[in-house]
Amino acid sequence: MVGDASWDDPGHPGVAGKRLIDNDCQETIIGDIVRDDMRSPEELTRLFRARGRKVTAQRQCIFRVLQGDVTHPTAEAVYAVARAEVETISLKTVYQTLNELAALGEIAALDLGTGTTRFDPNVERLHHHLVCRSCGKVRDLHVDFTGVNVPPGSDEGFEVGQAEVVFRGWCRQCRSSARPDAPSLPEVTVVR
Repeated sequence: MVGDASWDDPGHPGVAGKRLIDNDCQETIIGDIVRDDMRSPEELTRLFRARGRKVTAQRQCIFRVLQGDVTHPTAEAVYAVARAEVETISLKTVYQTLNELAALGEIAALDLGTGTTRFDPNVERLHHHLVCRSCGKVRDLHVDFTGVNVPPGSDEGFEVGQAEVVFRGWCRQCRSSARPDAPSLPEVTVVR
């Protein structure tokens, strides 16, 4: 649920007061690097019209829900918030709109192995992700992994342009709630 909630994690300064979508413990904090240049609902409306895409009250509501949001929401989370404003909105419309925004490069559709697609507004800066194995929380990780390369002869004919690293482990909340499956070392998956 989007609201005036703030993230009270002292390890993430600068995010207090940011709007959060409740993803059942799947909040994503991107702190100070939230795209200030993410298009406004009005700009997205103009972009959709310029590209010949249909603009409806439901789509404009979705644009408003996404504006200023600092999470990697699921389509279901966006739908729950949008439905409070526009009762006639459908989950299909939310999915179509989010996928069109992704096709236009305004957001990124992420498959991070959490069982559902997450939508990331941070498309301007290459970054990686931390994913909690227990609750599915996703956080952006801004670290330079320029040394990650495909070894010679292992590229299977691909021309690799960049690497995205996904670290899987257990978030602070899951570790502190004594979830029994939290190991001492996280595994690493490299997505190319």
